[in-house]
Amino acid sequence: MMSATAPALHTAPTPAPRSGAQLLVSTLERLGVDVVFGYPGGAIMPVYDALTGSSLKHILVRHEQGAAFAADAWARVTGRPGVCLATSGPGATNLVTGIANAMMDSVPMVCITGNVSTAVMGTDAFQEIDILGVTLPIVKHSWIVRDPADIPAVIEEAFHVARSGRPGPVLVDLPKDVQVGLTPDDFGFNTPNAVTPLDHGAIADAETMIRAAERPLIYIGGGVKIAGAVEALRAFADRTGIPSVSTLNALGSVRTDAPGFLGMLGMHGTRAANEAVQDSDLLIVLGARFDDRATGKLTEFAPHARVVHFDIDPAEVGKLRPANVVVVGPMREGIETLAARMATAPLAIDPWVIRCASSARRHAFRYDAPGEGVYAPALLNELSLAAGDDFIAACDVGQHQMWVAQHCAFSRPQAHLSSGGLGAMGYGLPAGLGAKMANPEAHVVTVSGDGSFMMNIQELATLRRYGIALKIVLLDNSSLGLVRQWQELFFNQNYSEVDLSDNPDFVAVAEAFGIEAFRIDRRADVSAGIQRLLAAPGPCLAHVLIDPRANVWPLVPPGRNNAEMMHGTMNFEGEI
Repeated sequence: MMSATAPALHTAPTPAPRSGAQLLVSTLERLGVDVVFGYPGGAIMPVYDALTGSSLKHILVRHEQGAAFAADAWARVTGRPGVCLATSGPGATNLVTGIANAMMDSVPMVCITGNVSTAVMGTDAFQEIDILGVTLPIVKHSWIVRDPADIPAVIEEAFHVARSGRPGPVLVDLPKDVQVGLTPDDFGFNTPNAVTPLDHGAIADAETMIRAAERPLIYIGGGVKIAGAVEALRAFADRTGIPSVSTLNALGSVRTDAPGFLGMLGMHGTRAANEAVQDSDLLIVLGARFDDRATGKLTEFAPHARVVHFDIDPAEVGKLRPANVVVVGPMREGIETLAARMATAPLAIDPWVIRCASSARRHAFRYDAPGEGVYAPALLNELSLAAGDDFIAACDVGQHQMWVAQHCAFSRPQAHLSSGGLGAMGYGLPAGLGAKMANPEAHVVTVSGDGSFMMNIQELATLRRYGIALKIVLLDNSSLGLVRQWQELFFNQNYSEVDLSDNPDFVAVAEAFGIEAFRIDRRADVSAGIQRLLAAPGPCLAHVLIDPRANVWPLVPPGRNNAEMMHGTMNFEGEI
């Protein structure tokens, strides 16, 4: 008898070992990342070696802080986590301000740093730094990877943590030996889908409280945008007719020209907004945290109002102001549910709505300040209207930041990018390039001051290298304007270290970087200058000279409540 030959067993080939750096790059590709911002160095070099030939577009900034700010703005525009890379030591520490900025404003960001090999950790090796310890207070979570096989799971988990719940930055630290180590394994992370259920009883209580109110007001915070609840908010405001005010980081959640919108509240808020808050009997707080710049003297903030507070983060509820009704959970669903309940019968708040609208008209900003010089609020207002709904402002920090918030028209919250919680000078230029990378078709304009602009001026080289058609409005008052204003008003005009009259010729500087630039120093040239700026095919800078004595009005003095506002010398929201 002949024996049958047993068929050969066919097994899947063993995958070729890959390095940790290669696993990192492939994981980022699998997660849909297309743009990363970074700067190479010794401890991150294996990752940069693996980037070659990948689908990832790497933007080489000229300072790691620029990488973090650009990733931050990219995330704010797209709603997806921004990614930045840096080497160990000074590369990692240069990210810190950008990480803190993202943490303060709840921006999802994944920061990946190289570090020295695990064998020399703790020996004060060259460019060694405990970046996990340094950043511990300013990240949602952080990891140090010790096995290259763990990289896919850690990176996937990092993206999940960055964007889930209340978003924020995370940090992944990769020792160099982990980047070069080989492994055939590629394990993923099982993303948990736990969602806080909506409390329908609290929604019913909120409806009852709103219907009992005579002077209700919607207090919009940045959490509305983060939750993807903008359309739900707008529908709720339209359906109920309740007037609304906004924090700095929530501007655009309701169109700035929408009926019932009274503007920004707080230190440099509109008089109509602050008076409405102080006179209201109910605040419907949506994703706001009662920041001190919004509330002024907290004990006297909205003294007659009860509070209905919606938020994803239970730590924010009751932290500074007790709430009468608390709705913790998915904000979009909560607002939509409340709006549906409110549709059953209209509110009887016509006298309040008329009163708020009258206040908004009476205290509207004017743009007819005397003189032939450039009036910054008028320029910024005209700029935003000329750019239309495609306008995105990336602001630095200072007087110009407040003028943008007060005077620019915003159609959506992604149109206003500002360092709100941290107030980081130097944000505007790298944020502008990140925003333009995220939305190339938009009219992205960095609005900066001469002080802030010098902090990350090196990123002009990044604009030139990649042909990023960012437009820049540089308002130059030859001083640290906001500090000078406070010294004028509250420090007996002791102008200490605010003089920047030795600024360089910014037009010449921009041109030296290969960027088109021009100067505006007369009001008569503003309209033509705006058209030239917006029409420029590539990056372009408008150097605008303004009065060094100009102040931001109105202003709530420190330690005062929001009804106690100071105003300019023309008795309207401008000044000579």
